[in-house]
Amino acid sequence: VVAARGLEIDESLLTGERDPVDKSSGDGVMSGSFVNAGAGWYRATAIGADSYAARLAEEARRFKLAGSELTGGVNVILRRLTWIIPLATVLLLGRLLATEDRWQEALRGTVAAAVAMVPDGLVLLTSLSFFTGVVALARRRALAKELASVELLARVDTLCLDKTGTITTGDISFERVEPLGSTTETEATGALAALASADPAPNATLAAIIDAVGSPPPGWQLTGSVPFSSARKWAAASFEGRGTFHLGAPDVLLGAGDASDEARTRAAAASVDGERVLVVTRAGAAEPSDEALPADREPLCLVRLGDTLRSDAAEIFAYFRDQGVDLKVISGDHPATVAAVAHRAGITGDLDGGAAVPGRPHPPAVDARRLPAEPGELADTLESTTVFGRVDPHQKRAMVHALQSRGRTVAMTGDGVNDVLALKDADMGIAMGTGSSAARAVAQLVLLDNRFATLPRVLAEGRRVINNIERVANLFITKAAYAVLLTLLIGLAGSPFPFLPRHLTLIGTFSVGVPGFFLALAPNHRLVKPGFLRRVLRFSLPAGAVAGVVTFVLYEVVRRLDGVSLDEARTSATMTLLGVGLVILVLISRPLRPWKVGLAAAMAASYGAAMALPFLREFFELDAPSRGGWLCVLVAVVVGGAGAWGAVELRESIAAGREAPA
Repeated sequence: VVAARGLEIDESLLTGERDPVDKSSGDGVMSGSFVNAGAGWYRATAIGADSYAARLAEEARRFKLAGSELTGGVNVILRRLTWIIPLATVLLLGRLLATEDRWQEALRGTVAAAVAMVPDGLVLLTSLSFFTGVVALARRRALAKELASVELLARVDTLCLDKTGTITTGDISFERVEPLGSTTETEATGALAALASADPAPNATLAAIIDAVGSPPPGWQLTGSVPFSSARKWAAASFEGRGTFHLGAPDVLLGAGDASDEARTRAAAASVDGERVLVVTRAGAAEPSDEALPADREPLCLVRLGDTLRSDAAEIFAYFRDQGVDLKVISGDHPATVAAVAHRAGITGDLDGGAAVPGRPHPPAVDARRLPAEPGELADTLESTTVFGRVDPHQKRAMVHALQSRGRTVAMTGDGVNDVLALKDADMGIAMGTGSSAARAVAQLVLLDNRFATLPRVLAEGRRVINNIERVANLFITKAAYAVLLTLLIGLAGSPFPFLPRHLTLIGTFSVGVPGFFLALAPNHRLVKPGFLRRVLRFSLPAGAVAGVVTFVLYEVVRRLDGVSLDEARTSATMTLLGVGLVILVLISRPLRPWKVGLAAAMAASYGAAMALPFLREFFELDAPSRGGWLCVLVAVVVGGAGAWGAVELRESIAAGREAPA
């Protein structure tokens, strides 16, 4: 700054500080800040890439994909199968070539086995679930930058909130006028309207007052004025026949006397709720002076101002708290202001542990300038504290890292350049649509209409995606498990492969593919727990093992019955594996709903139609088994279904016992 006259700069977009910063000659001004009041001249010392905002944006420019436990788990499964399938296929091919009379039959059986082992629809249905979630959010004006963004919020256990622009709208709100002494509300409102309208270039505070109280009533003829100055902390105006009125900080304008003592007490009570309090005084002077205050000032009223909370903020924060999400308020604003806003939004309760009640003491905020630099100590402080003020951009990022070091999954909300580093390094960054371009660029999710009410829907979509993909993965990995096991058993036994490629098409379509499609799109709002891959394997391996063993035994038994052809034995194996697969489908679909039971019944009926209609039976190369074959199939399905249920329940109980606290 080269020269200044009452110059006040709004740096909230860069630092998070809500209150304007006074600037005088020699002070620095950052690009991206705004003149709030006064006038001045400055000399540019850094432009373009050297500016403060550009340097912050450059630090966050490195691109990274959002981490996804679902896609990571699916990739692990696919990598393992790429090793298992070729080995099992080579084993089977060698064995069939040694036992089959025709190499074409050996090759046909090997191809059927290889196709069965590949979870061909898993990636497709996983992507489809993500895609439908992204589209559902887009309809609600929430832009997800990556498919995995739908999943992330459902896994978040710590939500870090910026104050300005996130909890609040960033606007000053006029709360009310409180008359003092014998002043009536009409007199107080009239004086306040006249004072606010006297300034030809009102700042944000005066503009909020004018919007609330309107134009001055008739009879208020302006004769002189002194504009607001942050150095003086007051503005003044005189009106014909009414004297001089001042508007400013209570600690400056209130003098001695009972009326002033009452005003000070009430102003202090309002400050507990985080409101900004101004006082209007009246004096007998005909003209205001910008050098000294008149001694005969009489307090007329208090003016209570505050941050405008987002209308849905308190409800949304209560929702996340009920869902077990830990809330942290991290702001560059004054700690007392941040603490009060967090209290009003219901993020923190009263000091006695009750719900937040205006006027009652609330937990204070920690001044970030006193935070320890050592990551472990910082993490300890974050574990025990909810609200932080005076946090600079690099501290925000350090706080995100500290929470992540304790195993937290962290989401960060923000709208300013000062939030960019933390948004970038958080597990999920959430930016407001009206925020800075840098914040929107690095965030995984952008709330285009700035509505916090969208976040519960994001959470619900994430739960649907995660839980449904887990069900679909259970189906496909169970199929891969029994296919691998059957391949190994047939290879060791030297028997003809029990399925033709078209048989496996029937089994895959009716027990995995079509049901998986419906399950992937179904509503599902169960709480999400970590351990996707562990749970999938815990279900799929025992269920697949039972299905594979039961089908192999049935096939070998039926094949050895008198008068039973190989085609009949293969059809019996197909029916058995499909029947056990439908039981597994029902297990995966729990908790059961009528439509889920109907889905399994429809799949069974579809296979029945394939058996009953001659042209379908011929196309799929099915041969109805004998009465003894039917009986064996029925017994095998009952035994296999009960065995799959028992194996899964046993595995779950063992896992629950291991995970239970000692």
